[in-house]
Amino acid sequence: MDTPLDTPAYDGVRRTAPRALATEAVHAGRDDLARQGLHAPPIDLSTTYPSYDSRAEAARIDAFATTGAEPDGPPVYGRLGNPTVARFETALARLEGTDAAVAFASGMAALTAVLLVRASMGLRHVVAVRPLYGCSDHLLTAGLLGSEVTWTDPAGIAEALRPDTGLVMVESPANPTLAEVDLRAVAHACGSVPLLADNTFATPVLQRPAEHGARLVLHSATKYLGGHGDVMAGVVACDEEFAGRLRQIRFATGGVLHPLAGYLLLRGLSTLPVRVRAASATAAELARRLAADPRVARVHYPRIGGAMIAFEVHGDPHEVIAGVRLITPAVSLGSVDTLIQHPASISHRIVDADDRRDSGVSDRLLRMSVGLEDVDDLWADLDEALGARQRPSRGSGNCATSLNAPSLAGRDATPTALRHSSIHPHSTVAP
Repeated sequence: MDTPLDTPAYDGVRRTAPRALATEAVHAGRDDLARQGLHAPPIDLSTTYPSYDSRAEAARIDAFATTGAEPDGPPVYGRLGNPTVARFETALARLEGTDAAVAFASGMAALTAVLLVRASMGLRHVVAVRPLYGCSDHLLTAGLLGSEVTWTDPAGIAEALRPDTGLVMVESPANPTLAEVDLRAVAHACGSVPLLADNTFATPVLQRPAEHGARLVLHSATKYLGGHGDVMAGVVACDEEFAGRLRQIRFATGGVLHPLAGYLLLRGLSTLPVRVRAASATAAELARRLAADPRVARVHYPRIGGAMIAFEVHGDPHEVIAGVRLITPAVSLGSVDTLIQHPASISHRIVDADDRRDSGVSDRLLRMSVGLEDVDDLWADLDEALGARQRPSRGSGNCATSLNAPSLAGRDATPTALRHSSIHPHSTVAP
């Protein structure tokens, strides 16, 4: 049964009882439709909106320039805001338990906006924990926005903070190793510095970082929130003060979300709990089978469950990628179909090779996003792709009994503070 969300839904009349996550997923952002005689949310494709009162428009624009608050009354211009996108933002904020959410054209556009907000305040230093999504890592490491990053493990966050630190960033479960951090402990270590938690892999179905002290919750909405591999977007869930600053950055830089994408995301949210739970159940079973397979060296599966699996093979991972037929060999994740990719070659190729390996991204690691197919069909495809030729020589360890053994490089490349659960036959999926 769903745990009720703490924040009551609000559609002009305050409710006294909170609604469960599954209910909010279906109804948030749509509360006003019935009163308008509508069932499906409308798609507003307008780029501009007429107004015969230019004095009033000037006042509204001045107000936005001051606080970044959404203008009262009708829309002004598509780059400033859109009604369809606003519905998605309202819904996602409800699911994450935050005051607001601000959507962008991609997850990287969303992260860029966060960094620009802090840089505009003279706070260019970022403390971050690896691994992160490869492009997030690159954006921080390369200093493309004038930022400076200190990489550390969770235990070193407090010591790494400086007077000009504007942000602490973690991803849990992390891409691609599925390493988990204690968000509450990390938030405590941040002190007054905002914690940005990338919640793309978990989604609010499995965890809500704001409840553990994260001020900012980042999603590549391209993934589970959209859920069908047909929309690209990013979103930051946060308090209203930070949302206002994000809207100002979005308006100035133009990283806006297209209304059609906003519509598809709102539609995707309605099935998010069902999709995540169904895919998670299949992923847990596949992880169990992989852990018992002698062709697999190690399986990574998070304690909170989820639909992502990472596993290291004894043989050539490129042969596995080439051998799948039902599973799609492609980047991205969170779709209704199962995807597999080799992080060291694609999603994390842009990260320095030593940094990759030090954060647990070995050259034999494969990342799989489990979809909604039948578990036996997926296993048959994996079994064929793993191939008899990749079985280790007689006497080598079986994954089920060597999950915590040294890695292929001769040591456990995952720092102790980041080490996460490996699958075992009795793992359960989080509710």
